[in-house]
Amino acid sequence: MVTFFVVVVGAAALFIVLSGFSGLKTFSLSFANTFDPDLKAVASTGKFYEITPDEESKLKDIDGIAVFSKEIEERVYLDYKQKSHMPYLKGVDDNYNRVTGIDSIIFYGGWLNNYPNQVVPGIATSNLLGLAANDNLNPLRILAPKPGKGSITGQSKPYNELLTTATGFYAINEELDKKYVFAHLSTVQRLLEKNENQITGINFKLEPGADKKEVLQKIQEVLKDKAEIKTRAQLNDALYRMLNTENLAIYLIFTLVLIVALFNVVGAIIMMILDKQANLKTLFSLGTTVKELRRVFFLQGIMVTVFGGFIGIIIGGALTVIQTSTGIIRITPSLPYPMEFKLFNVAVVLATITVLGLIAAKIASGRITGKLIN
Repeated sequence: MVTFFVVVVGAAALFIVLSGFSGLKTFSLSFANTFDPDLKAVASTGKFYEITPDEESKLKDIDGIAVFSKEIEERVYLDYKQKSHMPYLKGVDDNYNRVTGIDSIIFYGGWLNNYPNQVVPGIATSNLLGLAANDNLNPLRILAPKPGKGSITGQSKPYNELLTTATGFYAINEELDKKYVFAHLSTVQRLLEKNENQITGINFKLEPGADKKEVLQKIQEVLKDKAEIKTRAQLNDALYRMLNTENLAIYLIFTLVLIVALFNVVGAIIMMILDKQANLKTLFSLGTTVKELRRVFFLQGIMVTVFGGFIGIIIGGALTVIQTSTGIIRITPSLPYPMEFKLFNVAVVLATITVLGLIAAKIASGRITGKLIN
């Protein structure tokens, strides 16, 4: 019973940890999903490329694309009341919030309207600069290097300047909140001295049920070699690799804990073999083979581990459901610890327990030999 209890606790712990990490993974990716579309066309060489009206018309005719949005992105220098910051200035068109839903994460103020010289920075940028919303008396200066060749020291003014007003601030996390400043596409194109067809990317939102591979191929046929189409996972490949590596590391650590716990199974079976040594001799004398005697204790070890693992999963699943529905444990007063119930985690824990249980039972039952019985 002690061994059974250890297996139950180990299986429940492994399932709870995997469920907690699944919740954290989903929670982390939700930040990237706010910025990143289903598909994105970026320049295959360099940073900028041109899209013609004819190509735009062909993209609109592709089945599976709900809406797309053009953007242009460049690193700039911000200056406000003798404070500075260097984020990425992202110029977007009117369809951008339909593709990403970014207007839903506005922390204060509002999204861009018809006035051209408006920006929407993150709340972290606001804190760095002491920036206020709708402060027309103290505009935010945006400086961008002038395009072209040659030394910038030979020019009287090697940069373009834009005076802007913040209409609002978005809030996701500290890293993203200070990374981007949003503005109108035409405004940024003018600042960077680009024409209306020059962009750095096109964001695509797909219709529900659309075949992503098929749509990707059709987009590539329209844009040809000047653009490379990336999925959301490819846009965040470093983040996905980090999360998957952490998930594997956590699984291996807790599997090691389970291995240590299942030493109890080996020890318990061996002690029972020694305790029942006289009974084994009697059964052996009645004609039971060593192989059949081993099978008895092998099945007993399997029952302890499999049933213990199954009950542990039930307990861990119940605690996971309670946390997801009530949010008892909280990271902050307003943010419950994210957890997610997944059938994949159930299968992983049950498979791990079963495999380790088979090995433990095989090792323990293998101690029964003719020499031990006699």
